[in-house]
Amino acid sequence: MIETKKSLFESLQNFFGFNNFKGDQEAIIENILAGKDTFVIMPTGGGKSMCYQLPALMSEGTAIVISPLIALMKNQVDQLRAFGGADSIAHFLNSSLNKTEIAKVKEDVITGKAKLLYVAPESLTKQENIDFLQLIKVSFVAVDEAHCISEWGHDFRPEYRKIRQVISNIGDNIPIIALTATATPKVQQDIQKNLQMNNALLYKSSFNRTNLYYEVRAKRNVIKEIVRFVKQHQGKSGIIYCLSRKKVEEVAEALNLNGIKALPYHAGLDPKVRADTQDKFLMEDVDVIVATIAFGMGIDKPDVRYVIHHDVPKSMEGYYQETGRSGRDGGEGICLSFYSEKDVDKLQKFMKDKPVAEREIGTQILKEVIDYAESAVCRRKQILHYFGENFDESDCNCMCDNCRAQKEFFDVQEPLQKALKLVLQLGEKFDDLHIISMLMGIDNPQIHNYEHHLLPEFGSGKEEGENLWKSLMRQALLNNYLAKDIDYYGLLRLTDKGKDYLENPYELKWVYNRPMGATDDDAEDEAPQGSGVLDTQLLQMLKDLRKKIAKQKNLPPFVIFQDPSLEEMCTHYPITLEEMKQISGVGTGKAVKFGTAFTELIKKYVEENNIDRPVDLVIKSAANKSAIKVSIIQNIDRHIALEDIASSKGLSYEDILREIESIVNSGTKLNLSYYIDDLIDEDRQEEVFDYFRTAEADSIENALKELGSDDYTQEELQLMRIKFMSELGN
Repeated sequence: MIETKKSLFESLQNFFGFNNFKGDQEAIIENILAGKDTFVIMPTGGGKSMCYQLPALMSEGTAIVISPLIALMKNQVDQLRAFGGADSIAHFLNSSLNKTEIAKVKEDVITGKAKLLYVAPESLTKQENIDFLQLIKVSFVAVDEAHCISEWGHDFRPEYRKIRQVISNIGDNIPIIALTATATPKVQQDIQKNLQMNNALLYKSSFNRTNLYYEVRAKRNVIKEIVRFVKQHQGKSGIIYCLSRKKVEEVAEALNLNGIKALPYHAGLDPKVRADTQDKFLMEDVDVIVATIAFGMGIDKPDVRYVIHHDVPKSMEGYYQETGRSGRDGGEGICLSFYSEKDVDKLQKFMKDKPVAEREIGTQILKEVIDYAESAVCRRKQILHYFGENFDESDCNCMCDNCRAQKEFFDVQEPLQKALKLVLQLGEKFDDLHIISMLMGIDNPQIHNYEHHLLPEFGSGKEEGENLWKSLMRQALLNNYLAKDIDYYGLLRLTDKGKDYLENPYELKWVYNRPMGATDDDAEDEAPQGSGVLDTQLLQMLKDLRKKIAKQKNLPPFVIFQDPSLEEMCTHYPITLEEMKQISGVGTGKAVKFGTAFTELIKKYVEENNIDRPVDLVIKSAANKSAIKVSIIQNIDRHIALEDIASSKGLSYEDILREIESIVNSGTKLNLSYYIDDLIDEDRQEEVFDYFRTAEADSIENALKELGSDDYTQEELQLMRIKFMSELGN
């Protein structure tokens, strides 16, 4: 045994250059070398890959590593080759290889040069690969990301269900090591049952990552919030997760528009582009990756400083694994998520067409995410409880937003007894939503079908309010007074602690859920947003300057810059033309034509008054909005009728006019004469121009009063204002 230990440490030093093992690594490796089945549950960054890489290098034959992603395989093979020197030491076998490359892989495996062979589950089940693997000495099989076996896992893959059968076809008594970073007790049970390794030795590390800070925010102006956050963490590596490819592209473009090096990553991109993106992130040529959930699995970048979820995660397992990609070196790791009920609605709609059993599972999994987001209890306590680990929230050290926030408490004794009694009375056959509906007197179909609306308890908790019952039921579970029966759709049962509480109640205080407040979607992301109180002194100076320039150019002041643009300058203090372009209603044209005098005045004012300018300044709009504007400009250049442009974009005529006004107000010149000349004769056009030349404001209402609503329509004056601003201002 001493000799084995000695060779174990020598191998660790020779291959990887480390002097010590982390956590349970040594015991796990010894168990594998002894030819025993091994089950490893270890959080991201805990060193799972070492648990099978080192014994593979020390064992006779080749270890088969089953891995779900090509990117993950490539990353690990590159690392092993870097450590081990020879290219033949590790290979992968998947659909990305051509025939010559496959022949080379097989040759290195048969000759014993390759100690690890990474295989995708889809490749593993091909008969030609099974035939090949039967010819070689397999030291053991490592099933990485083993949670993919379980329908209760966050990334279920049917191919993983076939692994046990294939291993049996390859040979007898081949040891198995299953590894995952995320496994609830239910998923754990599924993995062991499916791989037929019930006697495996289980090594389970704590899921607690003490260096990670968790925060959930209501989803309002989310792209602006993300840009601000990233700018506050300039130069640091981060990952931003979105649910859709479209949103990935939008967020990546918004970041680049605002001077942040970011790249998109999703399954719709060419494999070469994805591999190149991953390499750029690892080599720090790019700071931020905006991705769908596929990115990051097994990517060994220790210094990711933040992980942002633009959308509600689909499951707590997925959330835990994705957030776990930050701070793997033990340094700073910020996990920021945005929550909105609209996101939840979208995810529920995705499940609508699934089979009933799958839908029930999906609903339960999503409900955990909702409860986590809406609860005011320590985030860390909630995450660890989900994975079957108890945690005292006083040990969180304020490493989550809930532990840092002010809390509002309520007395628990009476309401908890009422809820526990009701769970018992209903035979422990209902979930928390049913119990809350009963207490609140909500007569839904399920309540009615069971005739529970006829019970005296129906509506007995209305006075306490829904937030109290939601808060109470969540914390009754977290503090183990109640337990969920996962196999039976989350039905509640009393624990021994809960039964004891009914017999011997005592005083308790729990915390109310914090209301998330109203959320919005990205449709409002273009709205100009101030960063502070309006600087009225500067505003007057800018208005005086505008008046002076307007007199010099013989133009009305509003043609230079409109009031909302000046007001935004007084909260964001742009001091360069680049910053001025980002002010709402300015744009490149106006910034170049009029901006210099304004930026010089603002710069001098900022210096003289020692003003602290906002770091993030103005957030530029995301790409999909500007794409519409570009298309409108191109169509106007081709002299397409405005009604036809509106129809092709699915917009109303009023919307198109608003878009065109926005384009012109930002300094772009548009020639609408081809359209206006057909509607308004030359004399009437000249009359409107003369009015706007002397007007103090560009108000259509004032123009209608002055010129007469009998002679002009609002639409005609709107079109003429656009023409006036374009020809004289731009």
